[in-house]
Amino acid sequence: MTIVIRPERPADQGEIHDITKRAFAPMEYAGGDEQDLIERFRDAGALAISLVAERDGVVVGQVTFTKAFAADGSPGWYTLGPVAVEPDLQGQHIGSQLIEAGIAMLRERNAAGCVLTGDPAYYSRFGFRLFPDLCPDGEPAAYYQILPLQVARPDSVVAFHPLFYGSE
Repeated sequence: MTIVIRPERPADQGEIHDITKRAFAPMEYAGGDEQDLIERFRDAGALAISLVAERDGVVVGQVTFTKAFAADGSPGWYTLGPVAVEPDLQGQHIGSQLIEAGIAMLRERNAAGCVLTGDPAYYSRFGFRLFPDLCPDGEPAAYYQILPLQVARPDSVVAFHPLFYGSE
């Protein structure tokens, strides 16, 4: 199975919505609005990176990166998520390919780093580490992780884009 990772195109938006909805539907931790969240980012011009995975010309996965905000005002921070893969194709490293491609783009941009809330056992393979002391209010410290890129260790809380919480 050959997977092509490429930037999102306007024609992909419906497929991204549907794949994300299907991918998150069985997840007990999901809020159920992950597909709407991507659309809110897109509508607000807040998508920093949106990549799709394509197999045989069909979109089968997507990853979103948005700007994140350091409390000390330092620039170059991003948030990873959501990432979604067609349920019947999960476990075939498509999500990993999407994440790795996005992180490579962040490195090209000389990003300070990337934050997320997710499973440490999964995201540690990409270099993410727990930073509970820098966790923003309202986020679960046991799942808040940072991938430092241009800094050895962040020294400020880095918060997600306000649209993650339904506002700008």
